[in-house]
Amino acid sequence: MRHSITVSLPGRKPGSKEEPLKIVVLDGYLVNHDRQPWAVAERFPELIWYDETPDDLAAERIGDADAVFANRTHIGRQVFESCPNLRYIGVFGTGYNIIDLKAAKEHGVTVCNVPEYSSQAVAQHTLALLLAVTNRVAEFSAYMKAGKWQLPGDPGVTAVPMMELAGKTVGILGYGGIGKAFGSVCQALGMRVLGFRRHPSGTEVVPMTDLDTLCRESDVLSIHCPLTDETRGMVNRDFLRRVKPGAILLNTARGAILNGQDVAEALDSGQLSAAGVDVFAHEPAGLEDPLVRHPQCIVTPHVSWGPRETRARLLQITADNFFAFLDGHPQNNVLDHLEK
Repeated sequence: MRHSITVSLPGRKPGSKEEPLKIVVLDGYLVNHDRQPWAVAERFPELIWYDETPDDLAAERIGDADAVFANRTHIGRQVFESCPNLRYIGVFGTGYNIIDLKAAKEHGVTVCNVPEYSSQAVAQHTLALLLAVTNRVAEFSAYMKAGKWQLPGDPGVTAVPMMELAGKTVGILGYGGIGKAFGSVCQALGMRVLGFRRHPSGTEVVPMTDLDTLCRESDVLSIHCPLTDETRGMVNRDFLRRVKPGAILLNTARGAILNGQDVAEALDSGQLSAAGVDVFAHEPAGLEDPLVRHPQCIVTPHVSWGPRETRARLLQITADNFFAFLDGHPQNNVLDHLEK
């Protein structure tokens, strides 16, 4: 279906016949499962909405669409080759590893993401994972609800180890918006914060260090870098050997940054004392995933970005991005950023 509003779409050939704009949302359920207002849908109410789209159906569902919005559905080269009308991709998120950017550039498709919309929410969730490890609230709650707390000196209570974070060192691998937000939270708890990023600006508010020092000195190592060819699988057996023995590993970035089996082996050996992860190499992740089933790993189903307020911000900025594109002044254009 095509909406009756006709828009002059950037990228169409001058003098070509203007047609109503066709917009497809490939996988909108996670972003807007509670049906919050979205300005794109209000302006173009006949857009085509799919709650979920398997990767192998992306090209078919996009078809002759001019603009597409995606959260986790992959849009690869074959999609661009099969969908010649495509001129815009709005990413429902900050990471854009779901898009073949080289193919997008070759086909003249603008790709816009939403930087830092979830920094505070992800930092909050990372802290929740850390506190789940150090304060063991879930275990204590379950113990009490089972009626087991019956003695002042209950050995079942004292057997559960806890950790005070003040004075400990947290290393942040990927000191961008989320890493900075998490570092601020850790500083408020009295922790020493070290950061690592490939290209420090010199304006960071915590000491930047090399990767070996970060691994060696961190009691808690928190992953906040993007998934790239360089970072894919980087937290592997060799990497973990450099980590301070007994460290806690956190990952709320992208699951494929970790080699899950190697992390599980590090937990088994004691090289890592615990882990907390919200993201997985293959999602949804089940018991076949070595971290999901590991007793020393706290896991959540990629929900750190999920608060209603956070998603409302995401929806607003995706609409702003799209309308800026239609006005001929794209913002948050990933390709422009990569070319600088």
